[in-house]
Amino acid sequence: MTGALPGAIGISNLRVYDWPARAGGDVLCGGSPHMHLACTEAYAVVGGSGAVQTLTARGFRNTSLSAGDVVWFSPGTIHRLINEGDLRIVVMMQNAGLPESGDAVFTFPPAVLADQDAYAAASTVDALRPEESVRKRRDLALKGFAALVDGSAEDLAAFHRAAGALVAPKIAQWRGIWRDGPLAAAESTGRQLDALAGGDVSHLVDADVYSGQPTQAWGMCGRLERFEPVEKTSAGSGQ
Repeated sequence: MTGALPGAIGISNLRVYDWPARAGGDVLCGGSPHMHLACTEAYAVVGGSGAVQTLTARGFRNTSLSAGDVVWFSPGTIHRLINEGDLRIVVMMQNAGLPESGDAVFTFPPAVLADQDAYAAASTVDALRPEESVRKRRDLALKGFAALVDGSAEDLAAFHRAAGALVAPKIAQWRGIWRDGPLAAAESTGRQLDALAGGDVSHLVDADVYSGQPTQAWGMCGRLERFEPVEKTSAGSGQ
């Protein structure tokens, strides 16, 4: 757990895509609707304006976003970011490592969701034509999303079941990521509390300072700048 971000969360800068697309009767700029199965996601808006469209068993919702807003939602919330003007967000993801390992399912039409190979082909970013492939998967996800928004409770339940079946082969891997990351972080806090209760402050001598090393990625809703922790030694100028 050395150097992990607080609580083993993931942090990214996000510039929401400004590509227009028709969804229902509207032409809006934004990303691909998708759903996380085991991770809560939070947005801290740092610039621009827009909205996040969400769909749960409670219905469809459009939440406006502007600088200073903080919004979060739990697993099972289908969401899509809308860019109305240079929308920039700091994204905080629960369970760092799980989203990167497949804890997100696009709202593709049922026929694609039912076929592991078809889903993989539709969701993969082509390294030679990344923007083209990201736009293509966005449009396919919007098609499925529109059907879910206009559909019944059973249509949404069917999507949940299909998403669960898609990720089922990954659960063993996810358990390892969760055990070595978020669970280990919580257990470390428990050990520190036990030590402090007994008057033991020895863990404080291991304190250090860390910085994030950014990596670029084509995200589901925009261009991502993910931060991986890099240790900085305590030795230095003393400033």
